[in-house]
Amino acid sequence: MEIYDTTIIGAGPVGMFTAFYAGLRSMKVHLVDSLPEMGGQLATLYPEKYIYDIPGFPGEKAKDIVLNLEEQMNRFDVDVSLETNIISINRTVEDTFIIESENDQVFHTRTIIIAGGNGSFEPKRMKLPNIEEYEGINLHYFVKDIEHFRDKDVVIFGGGDSAVDWSLMLNDTAKSVTLVHRRDRFRAHEASVQELKDSSVNLLTPFQPAAFEASEKLCSITLKHAKEEMEIEVDGDEFICNFGFSSTLGPMKDWGLDIRKNDITVNSKMETNIEGIYAVGDINSYEGKVKLIATGFGEAPIAVSSAKVHIDPAAKHQPQHSTSIIDESQGGI
Repeated sequence: MEIYDTTIIGAGPVGMFTAFYAGLRSMKVHLVDSLPEMGGQLATLYPEKYIYDIPGFPGEKAKDIVLNLEEQMNRFDVDVSLETNIISINRTVEDTFIIESENDQVFHTRTIIIAGGNGSFEPKRMKLPNIEEYEGINLHYFVKDIEHFRDKDVVIFGGGDSAVDWSLMLNDTAKSVTLVHRRDRFRAHEASVQELKDSSVNLLTPFQPAAFEASEKLCSITLKHAKEEMEIEVDGDEFICNFGFSSTLGPMKDWGLDIRKNDITVNSKMETNIEGIYAVGDINSYEGKVKLIATGFGEAPIAVSSAKVHIDPAAKHQPQHSTSIIDESQGGI
């Protein structure tokens, strides 16, 4: 029977870096995710978006960050199971864990590190009757390829970071970009909002979608003013809806973890209330927590080192520097 030293649940950027670091500490690692590809939301939702708040990278496309993390992780022999939805975790009499998946797979592991981000997520859809018929035609909730929108009239709905960021990114590619928001004020970062106001993006506020015209694809959407008795019609070739996402922890909420407001409570060692289970990234919570990818990257070595000591109390919580470890494994340079 194969027993992993640690199983990491969640193959987003933080989970991938956690897997790398566990490999660096000579642990037998298993990385699991319910999605068909690694990278989490960076790969699934925002592959073309630039990420600006990762140290050492002034601006890097999300998909390239994922590729770099994969290359880094592949330095070690990490077992990866994708499209694997974990439904239960049970402790054995040998003080290990049995993990069961939705498709009847069973894994054995000594420790578990949960790196599930915000849990499973679904986009909040535009609430107009039958508009779902045009999803994937020219109504989009994700932007996979910027070139798809080249020289087209693009209409974007939303007022948060995603809506503002996509408006700015597509402004140089599309023929025109119109951003529709139901409020006068945007929820995005202040610097991005100012850049938006200084750009040529057409802003329509405060309006919300009320009806649509379509044939084989969406042609136009009727907008209703949020404060006055007024309606306007906006035409477009492509429509992008950025109303945010609904997330759920799913079966995880039944695992006996201390969960508050969809976050798993951890201490300074990233330990949960269950011995041998740790949590990193956006899914965990402690006093002063800031939910950033960079924060999760910092939490990963703490959780891995805590798990290492849990398995082997003689191990050091503070490891050697990575240069020394890798140089030694390669016989010196």
